[in-house]
Amino acid sequence: MQRRTLLASALSLPFVSRAWAEDDPFAAFAGAHDQFHAILVQKGDTLIHARAYGGPGLNALANIKSCSKSMVSLLLGCAIDREEVTLDATLGDVAPRLIPTDADPKVADITLGDLASLRAGLERTSGPNYGAWVASSNWVRNALSRPMVAEPGGRMLYSTGSTHVLGAALAEATGLTLLEQARTRLGRPLGIEIPPWIRDPQGFYLGGNQMALTPRAMLRVALTMRDGGRWEGTQVIPSDWVDISVQPLTRSPYSGLSYGYGWFLNATGWALARGYGGQIIAFHTNRDIAAAITSDPTRPARSQGYFGALMDLLDGPVMSA
Repeated sequence: MQRRTLLASALSLPFVSRAWAEDDPFAAFAGAHDQFHAILVQKGDTLIHARAYGGPGLNALANIKSCSKSMVSLLLGCAIDREEVTLDATLGDVAPRLIPTDADPKVADITLGDLASLRAGLERTSGPNYGAWVASSNWVRNALSRPMVAEPGGRMLYSTGSTHVLGAALAEATGLTLLEQARTRLGRPLGIEIPPWIRDPQGFYLGGNQMALTPRAMLRVALTMRDGGRWEGTQVIPSDWVDISVQPLTRSPYSGLSYGYGWFLNATGWALARGYGGQIIAFHTNRDIAAAITSDPTRPARSQGYFGALMDLLDGPVMSA
């Protein structure tokens, strides 16, 4: 595509910065990283950049992978605001029927906050254990029957099983499936599509993976978090939950990033949802910036590789917006 065509395409987008349209700061990055699909950046009320360099485009659904964990955390905040659960509520209080008879006695005392911050203490279901976990006949039982390898509320153990149990517990407590919660409490007020995604053998929607959003919808989530949970004058996510979610509670042993309730935090002030392959929903409240990034969901994005490059992108040209 010729430069003139690229410029015309960029300038046709509403509220896109003319300076960035004329001098694309991400073109070289896209050329160096063929798994990079799309990026949207908004500063204040101005959409500075919105372009797809690969993949299906800005309006097509993208698998957000483990950014789903952050979405489940937002649903926890909504349920707390509705007084359906509390952050310190235990599995024994909220969803006793989910606890297997052979589970460690400490499982009943795992709190919803422990699950949302990935500090359940149970052996991980992610990484090399993921395949066997999703091949099991009961994902909740499998996750909760694993041995305790740390104290609940202790160190971070990145595990999709923890967020899946959280989603199942929210379904038990609210009487609504995770899809119904996502659509009524996030999708409808934000004006975004949230299609159905994979369920476990018991019918619980997978908490923590495989949700799909368009890149534009991802940006809308980031903007809502940046603006204290408000979207177009409506308080969609409780403001106190936004504040609580981005307080560092633990640290990833892989990336070194801090972690709150569903959100990674870096030293320069970014809070972000991170998904396999390089999916990112990010906001920087102090700089009044929100960003969404999609990438090839089938290829890894390691902390010292492609994901590290994406963090440099946020701390470099995006931060300089």
